[in-house]
Amino acid sequence: MTPAELTDADIAELAEDMRERGEPFAIATVIRTLGATAAKPGAKALVTAEGTILQGWIGGGCVRSAIAQATRRAMSEGTPQLISLHPQDLLDEKGIAPGDDIDGVKFARNGCPSKGSMDIFVELILPLPQLIIYGEAPVAQSLARLAAQFQWSVVAGTVDREVSPVSAGETRMIVVATQGKNDLACLQAALEAKADFTAFVGSRKKFAVLSQKLIAAGVPAEAVAAVQAPAGLAIGAVTPDEIALSILAQLTEVRRRNQRTEDEHG
Repeated sequence: MTPAELTDADIAELAEDMRERGEPFAIATVIRTLGATAAKPGAKALVTAEGTILQGWIGGGCVRSAIAQATRRAMSEGTPQLISLHPQDLLDEKGIAPGDDIDGVKFARNGCPSKGSMDIFVELILPLPQLIIYGEAPVAQSLARLAAQFQWSVVAGTVDREVSPVSAGETRMIVVATQGKNDLACLQAALEAKADFTAFVGSRKKFAVLSQKLIAAGVPAEAVAAVQAPAGLAIGAVTPDEIALSILAQLTEVRRRNQRTEDEHG
């Protein structure tokens, strides 16, 4: 969903502003109601990553708690959520407890006096995943050009500038493609940046030597061991463009790893 698709002008304006600032948020939409409910199908609200409703309305306090939990869970898991709220007596009748997950639907108790039921879809609106590239070698340049075409926010890494922490819902990956120029300092800066995935363009033998130096400099051994070296999938790449392609393929696999089911992979 893009801001242009939102019929509520205030929500659309706020959504556009938050997207420009790179802030993660969610759009909660009532998709079905049963019985007496204050909000009706189509009602929407814009929710922060922490679960606070900033704009819109989908019900009272009894609904807000469930939306806040669903949004925080969505941010943590990186997937949209479908929640189904019912009064306690109806949950008991169905043999369902609040918090149960059945076929991808998360059930919650609706404590509102109206005792109606509603299904709400919580859709994530996340910033583009960030790719920090250290180095100016041909592979680094090719990767930067290629990644931008596949909806990555590409940033040039530097050793003299501290990288800000990632916020809820954000994805950050780092590739060190210095290829002999300031390798050690860039690797150390990359590991200090706390990314979801870090890769080094170079041979295993070269990285083994650099690993010893990093550990001697105080970098935790487990952080060094987590670095993917050499970077990229094994596709027989030779040219800088081919190597960049193999790296982007690996980054994409990591990015999408938790967003598809086993059946979809088949």
